[in-house]
Amino acid sequence: MQIPSKYDASQVESKWYDYWMKHNYFHSEPDDREPYTIVIPPPNVTGVLHMGHMLNNTIQDVLIRRARLLGKNACWVPGTDHASIATEAKVVAKLKEQGIDKNDLSRDEFLKHAWDWTEEYGGVILEQLKKLGCSCDWDRTKFTMDDDMSEGVIKVFVDLYEKGLIYRGYRMVNWDPEAKTTLSDEEVIHEERQGSLYYLKYKIEDSDETLTIATTRPETIFGDTAICINPNDERFTHLKGKKAIVPICNRVIPIIEDEYVDVEFGTGCLKVTPAHDENDKNLGDKHNLEVVDIFNEDASLNSFGLHYEGKDRFVVRKEIAKELEANGVLIKTETHINKVGTSERTKAVIEPRLSDQWFLKMEDLVKPAIKAVLQDDDIKLFPKKFENTYRHWMENIRDWNISRQLMWGQQIPAYYYGDGKEDFVVAESLEEAVKLAKQATNNSQLSASDLTQDKDALDTWFSSWLWPMSVFDGIRNPENEEIKYYYPTNDLVTGPDILFFWVARMIIAGYEYKDEKPFSNVYLTGLVRDKQRRKMSKSLGNSPDALKLIEQYGADGVRVGLLLSSAAGNDLLFDEALCQQGKGLGNKVWSAFYLTTLWDVKDIEQPEHSKVALEWYRSKFQKVLGEIEDHFSKYRLSDALMGLYKLIYDDFCGWLLEIVKPEYQKPIDAKTYNAIVEIFEDNLKVLHPFMPFLTEEIWQCMSERTPEDALIIAKWPETSRVNSTLIEEFEVASEVISGIRNIRKQKNIAFKETIGFSVINNEKTNTTFDGVIAKLGNLDAINYTNDAVEGALTFRVKSNEYFIPMVGSIDVEAEVKKLTEELSYTEGFLKSVQKKLSNERFVNNAPEQVVASEKKKEADALAKIETLKSSLASLG
Repeated sequence: MQIPSKYDASQVESKWYDYWMKHNYFHSEPDDREPYTIVIPPPNVTGVLHMGHMLNNTIQDVLIRRARLLGKNACWVPGTDHASIATEAKVVAKLKEQGIDKNDLSRDEFLKHAWDWTEEYGGVILEQLKKLGCSCDWDRTKFTMDDDMSEGVIKVFVDLYEKGLIYRGYRMVNWDPEAKTTLSDEEVIHEERQGSLYYLKYKIEDSDETLTIATTRPETIFGDTAICINPNDERFTHLKGKKAIVPICNRVIPIIEDEYVDVEFGTGCLKVTPAHDENDKNLGDKHNLEVVDIFNEDASLNSFGLHYEGKDRFVVRKEIAKELEANGVLIKTETHINKVGTSERTKAVIEPRLSDQWFLKMEDLVKPAIKAVLQDDDIKLFPKKFENTYRHWMENIRDWNISRQLMWGQQIPAYYYGDGKEDFVVAESLEEAVKLAKQATNNSQLSASDLTQDKDALDTWFSSWLWPMSVFDGIRNPENEEIKYYYPTNDLVTGPDILFFWVARMIIAGYEYKDEKPFSNVYLTGLVRDKQRRKMSKSLGNSPDALKLIEQYGADGVRVGLLLSSAAGNDLLFDEALCQQGKGLGNKVWSAFYLTTLWDVKDIEQPEHSKVALEWYRSKFQKVLGEIEDHFSKYRLSDALMGLYKLIYDDFCGWLLEIVKPEYQKPIDAKTYNAIVEIFEDNLKVLHPFMPFLTEEIWQCMSERTPEDALIIAKWPETSRVNSTLIEEFEVASEVISGIRNIRKQKNIAFKETIGFSVINNEKTNTTFDGVIAKLGNLDAINYTNDAVEGALTFRVKSNEYFIPMVGSIDVEAEVKKLTEELSYTEGFLKSVQKKLSNERFVNNAPEQVVASEKKKEADALAKIETLKSSLASLG
C-alpha cells in the first residue's frame, strides 16, 4: 500500500464512517456484556448543527467509543424532538408563504402539512452529526411523535389523571402572544429592561378630589376593576369606602383595602387588574372583584379597549400615554427598570392571562427526585456546583402547566360529552372514552360522534421527560427485554440551561414509572461563547458554520479543538485556532506514522538507548493512562485529552521516535520496530475516542485487518506497573539534552559535529539515560568529574554541572563580555526582587500566589548567577 506523506481528512472520513456503518459497529442488542447506554438529548426536529450541538455530541461520542473499547455493550440512542412551538411556527410561516391561513385548516389538514414539513426538513441535524463522527445506533433512531412514543405519552397522561395528579384549572398562565399558546413558568426568561413608570390621576366619584397611581402599563387601565390602598396608610384614610373613575373608559370601581399594598412603592395606591396580573388576580379573588380581559390572543386590544381595539399593546402604550397627557391625567413619567418575562422560544414578551389549562401536581412527584440527587447521591451532577441550582428549583416547584394551544403535538386525551367544563372523560382511545362517557351519563345510546376531544396539545417536555424509558418502549411494555437490559442508562450529557426543563423531569418520571433513576451521571457542559465571551447566536453573527469548520479542519480537528477548552460546566471560549491545533495534532501523528513506514527493518542487535527509551515510554504511557482513567471518572474530558495530547505530541513524537530513529540510511532493529508498532497501536486506542477517523486510518494502514480487527472495537490498553524512577530520571535527561541543544544553537555548533561532555554529578544522577543523552546530543563520550572543566561552556540541571569544551574558533573575549553583561543584569534583577520580598507590607498583603511567584524569581536568579559565574571561571 502506498502511504501518502500528508494526511487528508477529506479523503478519509466518509470512507471510514461508511465502513463502520456497513459492519454495524454502532448497533447494539442485549447480550451478556455489561451495557453502557447514552440517550441523546433529542435536538429539535427543526434544528441544524451549531456549536453547542458539536460540543455536546462530541463528548457523548468520546464516552461511547471509549465504552466500546472497554468491552462494554455500547448503545447510543439518537432521535429528535417534535418541538411543538418552534415547528408549528415554521409550518405556519411556510403556509403563509403559500397564502394559507392556519385558522382556515382543520386539525387533520394542518397536521398533514406539519408531517410533510417534518419529512422534508426533519432529521437534517442527525445527518450532520454523522459528519462529526457520531457513532449513534441509527437503527434505534426515535422521534417524539412516533406512534409508539405518542402512545406512551397518552398512557402516562391517563395514568396520572387517574391518580389524581393531573387536573384542569382556570388559572393565571404565561401567554405567548406570538405562538398564541400558554407556557410553563420554566419556559419564561425574565430580563431586566428599562421602561417608564407612569403617574396617573383617577377622579373620586361625586368629588373634585383625585388620587394618583403609578403603573408601568398604562394600556391596562381598561381592565382596572378596583383601586387598592393599605388600611394602615393614614394618607388615604379619607378614601375608605369610596369609588374611583377609570380614565377614558369612565368605569366606576371600588377603592378596597389590603395590606398587600406596599406603602413605599409608587404612590401607595395600586390599580387592580385581575385579568392581567397574578397578584392582582389573588386580590380580585379575595375581594370578589370583576375580571375584565382586555386582550385578544395576539396581545392586541379587544372591544374593552374602545377606540384602541385591534391595536398591539405596545403601540397602545405610546398612544394612550399621549391621550392621557392631553386629558391632564398623566402627571409625569419616570425611568424605571423592571423584570419582563419573555418566551424562551419566540422571545415575545409574555402576557399574564386567565385561561382553562391542564396542570400536573408536582409537590409529591418531586420528592424521590430530590432525594436521589441531594441526599442519596444515586445521581451525580458534574460539576457538583449545579446541585444548588437543582435544589432551588426542586424545592420551590409549582404545578406544571402541561397544555399548549397548538395542533402539533400529542392531543390531550380528554373527551367532552356535555356543555359544562367538567363534562369530560379521560381515556387512551376514543373507544374507551365512549365507554366511560356512557357510564358517566348513564346513557347507553351515547356514540363517538357525541364526544369532542380537547383541542390542546401537550407540552413538548411532557413527551421528552419519558425519553430514557420510551426509547426502549418502557412505558407501553414495562417488562420488555430491552428496558430491563439498558435501563437505567449510564451518562447524560446536556447543557445546564435545561437542567430543570428536562433533566429534573426525567428523574421525576423515572422514579414514578420505573421506581429507579433514569441515569447515573449528568455531565453538564458549558455554553459555547466567542472570544469576547458572547453567547454564540445567529443574530450576533458570531457562530461559525459547523460543517464548514469540519470541511476546513477535519472532524477530528474540530473535535479536539472543542474539547481542549471545555471543562465540565465552564463556558467554552471558542477560537478557530483551537481547531487548527487539533488539525496540527492529527498531522503530527500522521507524520510519525509515515516516518515509521520509511524505516528498513533488520534482524540486528537492539541498541541500549532504544531499549531504555522503550522502557521509559511504557511507564510514561501507563502513568498517563492512569491519569486519563481518573479524569474520565470525574468527567474531566478536557484534562484527559490534554494529558493524552502531551503524551503523544511531546513524549512519543518528540522524544521516543527521535531516540529510536536509525541513523541516516541505516536499518532499525526488528525488536525496537515491533515495540514501536505495539506502542503506536496503544496510542491509537486511547486517542481513538477523540480522533476516530485519523486513528482508524492509521490502524488499518499499519497492518492487514479484518472487520473483526477494526480499531473501533479493539481492546482498551490494560494497566500495568509504573516505574516512577525511570520517569523521573528521563525528566532530568531531557533537560540535559535541551541544555546541550541550546548551547549548540547559541554557539552555532553543527549537530552533525561530535562534542565532548563532562559532568559534576552532585545529584548522584543514575547513568541509565547516558546512551540517550549521547545520541541526541551527539556526544563522543560522557565523562564524570569532580572538578570544573577549564575553557568549557557550561549549564546546570538541578545541582549538576555540565561542561562542553569549546569547539572551533570561539571568541573568548566576546563570550566573557556577553556573560559578564548577563551576570550584571541578573544581579540587578535579583536585587529588585529581594527588595520587594524584604518589604513586610508587600509580603503580608499581596496574594499568596504573587509572593510565591516572586520567591521563585529569586531562586531562579540565584541559580542563574551561579551558572554564569561558573561559566566565566571556566573561560579563565
